[in-house]
Amino acid sequence: MPEGRSMRTDDQSRNPDELEQHLLGLIEASREQSSEDPFRNPVLAVTLAITRRFDRGEINAADLEALFVRLREQSLSARAERLRGYVGLDAGTDLAADTAMPARLVAAIPRRAGDLETLRDLVGRTAFAVVFTAHPTFGMPKAVAALIAQAASEAEPDARAPIVAKAAALSTRPDPVITLDDEFEQACIAANHGRNALDAFNGALLDAARERWPDRWTELVPKPFAIASWVGCDTDGRTDIGWWDTLRYRLESKRMQLDRVMRQLPDIPATGVVRELTQGALSAVNRQLAVAPRLGTQPSLEAVHRFALALIIERERAQTDAGAILAGLAGAVTAAPDEADRRTIAVLRSGIATHGLSNALPHFRLNASQIHNAVRRVIDLDGEPTDAAQRRSHLSTIHTLLNDVRPVAVDFGALAAERASAARLMMTITQILKHVDGTHPVRFLIAETETGYTLLAALWLARHYGIADKVEITPLFETASALEQGIRVLDDALRNPHWRQYLKRIGRLTVQFGYSDSGRYVGQLAATFWIERLRLRLTELLVQNDLAGVELAIFDTHGESIGRGAHPTSLRDRLAYLAPEDARRRNRGAGIPVRLESSFQGTDGYLLFGTLPLATASVARIAEHVFALDVAEDDAFADYVLSEPRAGADETDDPIYGEADFAAEFFTVARQDMESLVDDVGYAALLGTFGPSLIDRTGSRPVARQSDSGGPAMITHPRQMRAIPNNAILHQLGYLANSLHGMGRAAGRAPDLFRDMRRDSVRFSRAFRLVQHAAAVSDLDVLRAYIDTLDPAVWLERARRTQKDGRRDELVVIAGALERLNLAPSLRRLFGRLTTDWLSLQQAAPDLRSMSVRLTLLHAIRLALIHRIWFLAVHIPGFRPQAGVTRDQLLERFLRLDIEGCLTLLDEIFPITPDPTLGLNFGEPAGPRDVGTYEAEHSGLFQPIRRMFVQVREISGMIQHEVGAFG
Repeated sequence: MPEGRSMRTDDQSRNPDELEQHLLGLIEASREQSSEDPFRNPVLAVTLAITRRFDRGEINAADLEALFVRLREQSLSARAERLRGYVGLDAGTDLAADTAMPARLVAAIPRRAGDLETLRDLVGRTAFAVVFTAHPTFGMPKAVAALIAQAASEAEPDARAPIVAKAAALSTRPDPVITLDDEFEQACIAANHGRNALDAFNGALLDAARERWPDRWTELVPKPFAIASWVGCDTDGRTDIGWWDTLRYRLESKRMQLDRVMRQLPDIPATGVVRELTQGALSAVNRQLAVAPRLGTQPSLEAVHRFALALIIERERAQTDAGAILAGLAGAVTAAPDEADRRTIAVLRSGIATHGLSNALPHFRLNASQIHNAVRRVIDLDGEPTDAAQRRSHLSTIHTLLNDVRPVAVDFGALAAERASAARLMMTITQILKHVDGTHPVRFLIAETETGYTLLAALWLARHYGIADKVEITPLFETASALEQGIRVLDDALRNPHWRQYLKRIGRLTVQFGYSDSGRYVGQLAATFWIERLRLRLTELLVQNDLAGVELAIFDTHGESIGRGAHPTSLRDRLAYLAPEDARRRNRGAGIPVRLESSFQGTDGYLLFGTLPLATASVARIAEHVFALDVAEDDAFADYVLSEPRAGADETDDPIYGEADFAAEFFTVARQDMESLVDDVGYAALLGTFGPSLIDRTGSRPVARQSDSGGPAMITHPRQMRAIPNNAILHQLGYLANSLHGMGRAAGRAPDLFRDMRRDSVRFSRAFRLVQHAAAVSDLDVLRAYIDTLDPAVWLERARRTQKDGRRDELVVIAGALERLNLAPSLRRLFGRLTTDWLSLQQAAPDLRSMSVRLTLLHAIRLALIHRIWFLAVHIPGFRPQAGVTRDQLLERFLRLDIEGCLTLLDEIFPITPDPTLGLNFGEPAGPRDVGTYEAEHSGLFQPIRRMFVQVREISGMIQHEVGAFG
C-alpha cells in the first residue's frame, strides 16, 4: 500500500474520493513494481489487494456504489467533452456566417452567364445521406444518452457539470427492455434534429443566393443532404418484424413529415391550398394508423383486413406522392408577399423535395440467401448460386427469366399469404410505394452478396412485382471474399443487358460497404484497404461499361467504434477515412457523380444528432467534407501524426499511393495474421467463455441470428456470434485485437518506410490513428489478468500461499472446475501470439499510449467482483441433478458467468417459500415433503451473488464510455 494512504476498518462508508485515490494509487504502485518484476501482473495484483480489502470489510457494497457514481461522473464528463470536440461544436456552427459552407459555395460560383444554374446543379442533387440504423448498439439508457448530448451542447464546463452529475446518478447499463418501437423512437429524435439542421443549412444557402440573385433565388430547390433510416425495415437475420410493422413505421414517418409541414407552413392566404391538402392527408394517415396492428402482435386476419382497407380507402386523401404538395409550395413561394415567409416556404419545399412524404428515406434490407430462396421456386436448377461450378448456369437461367418476366398484381391478401421472406418484403415495398409514399425510389440492400446472380434475381423479383423503376438494388460487400470478388459480382451483372438497362433507367449504381464482419475477420485497417481498392475499381468499371453518367452511390455501413470502422479523432477524419480524397478525385476526373452515405448506429451514433446544436455541427462537418473540392479547400494535415509534416504534405499527392507495393504488403500481412487469429481456438475461448456474460442485451435484434436449428452453447468460432458483441467483448477484456493484431508484423517488414508513411502520408497516418486509439484502451496486463483468471494453475498457486481460513478449499474447488473446462492451454498460446505481435508494434511505434489508470482500475475492480462471486458459488449446497444439471456443471456455468441462468435454476432447487401443499389434507397419509425453506442460502449466497453481478455489468457500462462506444 502506498505511504500516506490507510484504510478504515470500521463499518462506516468511506469517502468515494478517498477510496478512488487509494485504489488509483494501488494501480500506479503496482505498475511501477511490475517494471522491476517482469513476473508480476500488476492488474491481478491489484485485484488480489481489492479482494483482501473486501474480505476484511475495508470496502463494502455501499463504498462501491458511491465510488461508481464518482467514476461514472468522470467517464461521462470525458465522453461529453469528446463528443463536443468530435463534431467540432467549437469550430464554427453558424451556418449563416460568411465563412460557413453555404456562403462559400455561392461565392465559389464564377460570376458569368448561367451561374445560378451552376449552383442549382451543384446543390440540387443529394450528395450525402445520413442513415440511422438499428444495429444492437443501444448500450446506454435513453436518459443517460440524452443527458450526454445535452451536456456536450453546453460550451462552458460549469454548465456541463450539473448535467453530467445528473447522468452519473443513473446506471450506465442499457434500458432493461429495448423494443423495436424504442429504437424507432430514438432514431426519430435524431432524424428530427437532423432534418432541422438540414433546414438550417438550406436556409443559409438560400440566404446567400438571395444576396447574389435577389430576383431569382426562389428558383433554387437545394437538396444537398438527406436523412434516411432502416429502423423497422431491416429483416436481415431476424424474423420478428411483420410486414404490418414495416408499413406502420412508414406511416409514422409519413405522419411526422406531414406534421412538419403543418408546423412550419406560414398561415397566410398564399399557403391555403397546400395547408388544406396537407391537413387532409394528415387526418387520413392518423385514421390509417389508428387501425394499424401493434408491434409484437400476430394480428388476426380480420385486423389485417381492416388495416388494408384503411390504407386503400384513405389512399387518395392521404396522398401517396409529394407532387401535389410540392406544386402547392411552388405556387406559395411565388405568391407570398413577405420575404421571410417566402424563405420559410422555400426551405420547406427543399425538405419535401428531398424526402418526399417521409421524415426519413427508407432503407430495406435482407440477406442474399432469402433472395435465392424466393426465386428458387421458379428456377429449375440444383446447387447454390455461390458455387463456382454453378455460376454460368445460374446466370444463364436468370437471364432467360428476365426476358419473359411479366408484372403481377399485388394486394394485401397475397401479401398476408406469402411465406418466402424476400418475396414478402418486395411485396411490402410494392404496397408502401402504392399506398404510403411513392415519391422516390427506395433502397433495397442485400447482405452477403457474393454473386452477380443475386442482383439479377433481385431485379427479377422487382420486375415480377412491377416496381423495378422504384427500387435501388444494392449489394453489401463485407466479408473478405465479397470484398475480393465484388468487382466480379458487379461485372457479371453488368454483362447482362437487363442490368445495364436497369441502371441507366434508374440512373444510379448503389453499393454498400460493411466494416463490421470485414473488420473482425481481416482486421479493421486491412478491411479499409480492401474497401478502398474496391471503391477505385468501381470507378474503372463504370467507365469501361460506358456508364460514366450513372451516379455512383456508396453507403458506408460502419459502426461507432474503431473495430467497426468509426474514426476516433473527429467527424471530419471519420468522413475522410471512409471516403478518401484520392478516390473522390478519380471519380470527379472520370465525370462520375458520387453520392456518399454513412451510417449512424444506435445510441452512440444518434448522439451526434442528439440535440440541434450537435446535429448542426455534424451537418457543417459533412458539408465541409462533401464540398471540399468545390471550394478548393486543402485538407489540413492532421495533428496526430508521428512528427511535424514536411512542407507541402497533403492528400493531393499522398505518398501511400506511390508506394503501392508497401501498401499491398502491409495490409496483406495484417489480414493474414488476423485471419489466422480468428481461427485460433484460444481466440474463440477468449471471446466465448464469459465474454458474452459481461455485456447486457443492447437492442431488439436477437443476440444470435434466428434459425430453426439454434446455436451451440459453447462458442467454438467467432462466426457463432454477431460482430457487435464480438467487438464489445474485446473492449471488455481490455485488448482490441481486431484493430491491433497483425500491425506489428506488418510494420516490422519495412520499419523505415512505415515511419515515413506515418509522417508524410495523410491517408496512412489517419488510418493508423485507429491503432493509436486501440492501444490507448488496451493493455496486455489486463488481458493477461482475465486469462489467468481462467487458469487453474494460478488458483492452485494462490491456494498454496493463502492465509485466510477456508480460502484454500475455495481456491482448490475453483481450480478443479477450471481444469474441467480445459481453457488454459489454448489461452496461453493465444496470449503468446498477441504478445509477440504487440512487441513488434511497440518497437515500430514507440509513441503508442497505454491504458489510463482509471480504465485499468475498472478492470481490476470487476475481476475482484468476479472472483468473489466464484468464492460464494463453491458454497452452494449439494443437490440432486435438476433439469439434467449437476452441481459440478452448475459451478462451471458460474465460472462462465452465466449468473442469471444459474440463479434462476437455484431459485427452483432451493425455494425461499414453503411448500404450498403443507397443511392440506389430501385424503391419504402424508408423503415425504421438503418442509424447510432456504432463506439462509438466499440471503448468504444467492442475493450477494446477484448484487455483485449487477455491479459487474455496471462496470461494463463504464468501460463502454471509457472506450468510447459499444460494439
